[in-house]
Amino acid sequence: MKKLRVNVNEGYDILIEKGLLSRAGELVKNVLNGKKIMIISDTNVYKIYGERIKESLEEQNYQVYTYIFEAGESSKKPETVIDMVKFMADMQLTRVDGVVALGGGVCGDMAGFAAAIYLRGIKFVQIPTSLLAQVDSSVGGKTAVDLPQGKNLCGAFHQPSLVIIDPDTLDSLSAHYFNDGMGEVIKYGCIKSSSLFDRLENENPKDFIEDMIFESLDIKREIVENDEKEHGERALLNFGHTCGHAIEKLWNFETVSHGEAVGIGMAMISRVGEDIGVTEKGTHDRIIKLLEKFDMKTGDTHSITEIIEAMGSDKKRAGEHIKFIMLKKIGESFINPVSMQDISNIFGV
Repeated sequence: MKKLRVNVNEGYDILIEKGLLSRAGELVKNVLNGKKIMIISDTNVYKIYGERIKESLEEQNYQVYTYIFEAGESSKKPETVIDMVKFMADMQLTRVDGVVALGGGVCGDMAGFAAAIYLRGIKFVQIPTSLLAQVDSSVGGKTAVDLPQGKNLCGAFHQPSLVIIDPDTLDSLSAHYFNDGMGEVIKYGCIKSSSLFDRLENENPKDFIEDMIFESLDIKREIVENDEKEHGERALLNFGHTCGHAIEKLWNFETVSHGEAVGIGMAMISRVGEDIGVTEKGTHDRIIKLLEKFDMKTGDTHSITEIIEAMGSDKKRAGEHIKFIMLKKIGESFINPVSMQDISNIFGV
């Protein structure tokens, strides 16, 4: 078993091993001491893994309740989370009870947010079942829902008590959603690890899946420990996300998935970096080729002007500036605040 310790607040472990789902109950028992647990999952994931997790928790003498929402980003809204919290209240969960988030990034974001605001915060465990959630969103404590004005604008920092990662769950993903998660893995190579980027270029990620998940999360762990609330270095994790979130918003959080949008964003900002002379020449082409290797989109049909306009409500905006994450070269990144009035100029419009 691979294990990482995230030393934020009380600290928590990330456990990575094929077949780990079979031990979910006993692992959860180590961190949640209450009598009641609510499993939060979506309609796709629960029918595959839900009953197995429920039975495993019941074997540890938990009273288990389930909240299942309609799969998809369209469910990621305040109304869904409030419904979850009302259900927790109906089931009379107390401050010593907890939540298990079983699913992808949408599930983890909402379940974590619900756990953060119910009784001003109860414990929760992440069991991510998508690649995107396993390499990124399940770790770090960011929880949120989307608003019509933009992505993840309503949320809270609430660290999990444990993250259980079973790479075998990736076998149930379509090629599209596996590749979608690769968008975040490529991001980690871009911002902090040229060696990871090289391996992605030259190898099949499924041949080193546990190592790939571990390295991605180890990069995130180090950044989160240094800057939990994103006052500085943690912004590096948003490489490709400023443009990407704008694209997701323009598609009403449908059609273009998160990893795809981040990939397009990475392509856009690396080209800009080369154009303004801060990014090593050839970086953009390497990113494009790697995205294409995983059948990911490298551009969007919306105009640059539309995308820039949609950036205006990005949560990374600070006053009249947006923090763009740019590359010096593959593996080296930096924060570049750009004034709203200069954004059009650097994008060449």
